[in-house]
Amino acid sequence: MKKITIASIVSFLVFGLLVISCGKEKPIAGDSGEITAIKNGTVFQVDTLNSKIEWKGYKIFKSDNFSHFGTIKFESGDVTMQNGEIVGGKFVADMGTLENVDLKNDLEQKNKLESHLKSADFFAVEKFPTASYEITKVTHNESGDYNTTLDGNLTIKGISKPAKFNANISLKDGEVSIATEPTDIKREDFGVKFQIPVANGVIKDEVNLQILIKALEKK
Repeated sequence: MKKITIASIVSFLVFGLLVISCGKEKPIAGDSGEITAIKNGTVFQVDTLNSKIEWKGYKIFKSDNFSHFGTIKFESGDVTMQNGEIVGGKFVADMGTLENVDLKNDLEQKNKLESHLKSADFFAVEKFPTASYEITKVTHNESGDYNTTLDGNLTIKGISKPAKFNANISLKDGEVSIATEPTDIKREDFGVKFQIPVANGVIKDEVNLQILIKALEKK
């Protein structure tokens, strides 16, 4: 009788562990469609050649007549998918690839601006060569222009702040595509406080970012 009791207890414990283990493989979702980011699932690796961040900064007024814009490439990154939906991910940007686009026909000014943006006045690229965004929560939207809302931690110059991006995310033919809504962040929140003399205008605190990701299933 004693042996049967011990065996029963062991069987019960094993069953309990299996239930807990299986439960961990499913995203934690509420009635609102929110999912706490998890690491279990199919991992897709960011295609760094076909992914980028598009940025735009403004001077004085937030209009195209008073702006500079360009791109930043990614060093690495991954996206975790489950049942065709995103459940997690992290993207690491190579700040050394920060490039201006609107001055492409004036190489002297283009190089001057890029050097200044990479200097300690702005993003201190030598000291902080990467920036990153790590997803902490996913909300699937039933309506609106974007099918997903991503909550996460944005890290620039070693400073992490919560950041939310609306995004359209799809999985087709083994490729994940992510296109976020152009979204303003405040550069001063990340220690980027440089300002030009008032006589030359005022650089806006807001910097507009759009994340464009292509990711392929990790082999």
